[in-house]
Amino acid sequence: MYAQTFQRPRSFYGQFDRKPGDHLTTHYCPGCGHGNIHKIVAEAIDDFGAQDRTVFVSPVGCSVFAYYYFDVGNLQVAHGRAPAVATAVKRALPDSLVISYQGDGDLAAIGGNEILHAANRGEDITVIFVNNAIYGMTGGQMAPTSLIGMKTTTTPMGRVVANDGFPVRVAELLSTLEGPTYIERVALYDNKTRAKARKAIRKALQNQIEGRGFSLVEVLSPCPTGWGVTPVDSLKWIEENMLPNFPLGVFKDKSAEREHRTHRRQAIAIQDVPGILGLNGNAGNERSAGILAGGPRTSCPPNVDYRLKIAGFGGQGLLFLGRLLAEAGMRQNLHVSWLPSYGPEMRGGTANCHVNISTTEIGSPLVSAPTVLIAMNKPSLDKFENEVVGGGLIIYDSSLIDHPPARSDVEVIALPATEMADKIGSAKSANMVALGALIGKTNMLDKDALLHVVRSMTKKVALLDLNLRAVESGFEFARANAAEESLWGV
Repeated sequence: MYAQTFQRPRSFYGQFDRKPGDHLTTHYCPGCGHGNIHKIVAEAIDDFGAQDRTVFVSPVGCSVFAYYYFDVGNLQVAHGRAPAVATAVKRALPDSLVISYQGDGDLAAIGGNEILHAANRGEDITVIFVNNAIYGMTGGQMAPTSLIGMKTTTTPMGRVVANDGFPVRVAELLSTLEGPTYIERVALYDNKTRAKARKAIRKALQNQIEGRGFSLVEVLSPCPTGWGVTPVDSLKWIEENMLPNFPLGVFKDKSAEREHRTHRRQAIAIQDVPGILGLNGNAGNERSAGILAGGPRTSCPPNVDYRLKIAGFGGQGLLFLGRLLAEAGMRQNLHVSWLPSYGPEMRGGTANCHVNISTTEIGSPLVSAPTVLIAMNKPSLDKFENEVVGGGLIIYDSSLIDHPPARSDVEVIALPATEMADKIGSAKSANMVALGALIGKTNMLDKDALLHVVRSMTKKVALLDLNLRAVESGFEFARANAAEESLWGV
């Protein structure tokens, strides 16, 4: 007797809680090749027993949200810079399995210099290069790998050699360098090519596990949406159009010859960093604690752990509000992080920032389950309300939002922030009203230290008095609101 079960790899999340909207499906288009590649990579990570030491590096492109899906270490980096960040991670953590996952617009265009030199140095990383011959995420523009005559949004008459040059063949180009160990091009258009892709990706990862240096697998992948064809026809498109321009095969394989690499430098112990940077004196300690000269330094409050998402329209000063909180937290010797978020999925919608303030070390700047939500417009409340943990706090601008949160398991403050700021002198200070209300409600930071930060970070002198009064106004509103709840036993 035996039982055969089918399940997703352990290195993939069971459901995608980090992803907005439906948590059971990916954000990729039907027929996209990323799903196939993700499955191959996740299965290999499981089989190699490397989940707890894998770091997945994804830059701008369709793969930008890989952290939605992979239950491993994740870094999302600037456009084209994945090889540089992967190099840093591998050198700092030599025992990690580092995967740089890049598309053709990212790797072969803005990241061309990065991949060239990482390969030439023979960095001990694995690069998975997804080539679909088009900028898939940003609207279907011509990529460095777009074919001659191929129509894109930036080449509506077709790519022309005299104007646009030839397609860049990355595998052939990098294989001329001495540094790389293994380079192969594979495809995803039938079961046979998918099996070869699986074998190549596993070999590239195995090379890194054995310390054999730089490996790159180029994958010819379907993009039905970008090409304007059906998912089925996209598979034929690869075979008929891409293969003549990008032949499959192994372009370099020194795997058997390359011995286990000894890393050039031993990792520096964290306690030695201040001395190396010349921060051993009191001034250095002040700098490392994030304290600016002239500012009050307060003791660390006990048991602080706030995860905030601050969201609204672009231009409402919400990123600045988050920076103020992070700076004030540093002045109280707390661990802080501030992460702005205004990626492609936010076009025409909301801008937001993620802020962590804690007495303990912060594992990730990403806030996926906020304890506090400040929503300054209706789209933000609708989008993020359900992310707040039970027992958390929602502060919303009741001047602009015509309905309260539907949640009954969180605390809610209906703050007419824009109206209050307008009465003070300018609706632009609504963000400072919200800041004051947050501190008045939670006492998460010392008010005097916060006001000092407002003074030091408000660049326009004409706005300083307005901002200070706005903070005080929000603070008093929250205190009065709390007193009223206490009076009525709410």
